[in-house]
Amino acid sequence: MNVLVVVSHPRQDSLTFQVTNRFVQGLAEAGHNYEILDLHEIGFNPILRDKDEPDYTQEYQVFSPEIETEMERLKKHDAVAFVFPLWWWHLPAMLKGYVDRVMNNGFAYGANKLHHQQILWIALAGATKEQMKKRNYDDSITNLLNVGIADYCGVSRSRVEFLYETLEARPEHYETLLIQAHQLGLNYANDPSTL
Repeated sequence: MNVLVVVSHPRQDSLTFQVTNRFVQGLAEAGHNYEILDLHEIGFNPILRDKDEPDYTQEYQVFSPEIETEMERLKKHDAVAFVFPLWWWHLPAMLKGYVDRVMNNGFAYGANKLHHQQILWIALAGATKEQMKKRNYDDSITNLLNVGIADYCGVSRSRVEFLYETLEARPEHYETLLIQAHQLGLNYANDPSTL
């Protein structure tokens, strides 16, 4: 499987990138190919301008060159993984802008759908599992990503994996998170219901 790994964090020395590196190590060990797309490194502009605003009156829409490039990149992959910190119980603005602009009408929904076999959302949460469950944040976020985005774009095999307590300072806890990320890469192609 050829997997596009979209990463959203401003620092490459962050835990988000350490998780990414361990995840793709697992992908490679499982025999998958991958490409890492660092949204900050490429200078992706998350702001939706009029050129990329969905035009529901057009059967075929031409988008800005930046977005056409990213759409072509997505077409080259069989599956997608997003790795990001959970900020304000949601995607970081950079990643939300990527979804808004690239997963656009006529490409990812509407007349056409995404062709990808599956999507994995790896969300790094500073909160504990109990804090996430207290107000059903985990269910709300999972529903938003799996149903509101992935399924709407034609990808029914979508799952959210939370890496909890990322603000924890103990090295052994961080290593546990990295092992979890590695296992997600190793088991990426498995049916989500068996994980």
